[in-house]
Amino acid sequence: MEYVRLGRSGMKVSRVCVGTNMFGAGYVDDDRAESVIDAAFDAGINFIDTADAYNSGHSEVVVGRAVRSHRHDFVVATKGFIATGPGPNDVGLSRKHLIDAVNASLTRLKSDYIDLYQVHYFDPDPPPEETLKTLDDMVRQGKIRYIGCSNFAAWQLMRALWVSDRDGFERFESVQPEYNLAKRDIEGELFDACANQNVGIIPYQIFMGGVLTGRYSADSPPPDDSHMASRHAQRAKDTYWNERTFKMVDVLKDAAAELSVSVPQLLIAWTLSRPQITSVIVGASRPEQAKGNAAAVSIDLPEEIVARLDSL
Repeated sequence: MEYVRLGRSGMKVSRVCVGTNMFGAGYVDDDRAESVIDAAFDAGINFIDTADAYNSGHSEVVVGRAVRSHRHDFVVATKGFIATGPGPNDVGLSRKHLIDAVNASLTRLKSDYIDLYQVHYFDPDPPPEETLKTLDDMVRQGKIRYIGCSNFAAWQLMRALWVSDRDGFERFESVQPEYNLAKRDIEGELFDACANQNVGIIPYQIFMGGVLTGRYSADSPPPDDSHMASRHAQRAKDTYWNERTFKMVDVLKDAAAELSVSVPQLLIAWTLSRPQITSVIVGASRPEQAKGNAAAVSIDLPEEIVARLDSL
């Protein structure tokens, strides 16, 4: 496994991160989820991403339980923003909601600290000074080690960094965007902004919710016990389950066969071939998937294969 610094920080993360939005769902029970994290740890993965919104917080509970015996060895990242209740202050990036959200995440994780706390979405309502001062305060209190953002456009990231630099607040060390063969808009301004400001990029959805893995057929619906059949994958299914994607799958299968690797491993290697990418978030519902994902870090893709995938 390879480890790299996250942004400008001194904290090092594995180049593969375990995504846990499936954990706590009915088709990935708690015991299996813990076995996935155990397998990932054995394979050298030290980076786990969750959120308070994943399965109403149960993903955080599962992650906390799985890392408890090696808590110091893991970099646990979580996120806050999405509504956690019916009230007007139960959502967003206000001081009130963020403090409540961080404390609730700490309780579910059964941890004294969060290694990387990310704001899940941009919030236009509170001034950025309020959000960043709140996060800075919690870093100083020891509840958070580093901060990051998710689903931010380049201008939103740059605005936040400018406020942090002006006021002496903690800076976002990373951004978590959606990125895959069909959604590559971040290769413009966001790539440039992160390179200029030394902000790490940790993308999600590189498998397009699983459609790109080669496990599904355009001619039949996904199996009932599969991720694509679950409610968690419906947005990805609505977005990516189409003729263009399955044509991509055919190309990916051929390229993977040439290299004697799996399609998921090929996609991980392609994503990591981008010098701007720090680590890639990928889910796993079985231990062997976590091990296979970790092994992809050692794949050195030929330039011809990279160019072939770039052209899709």
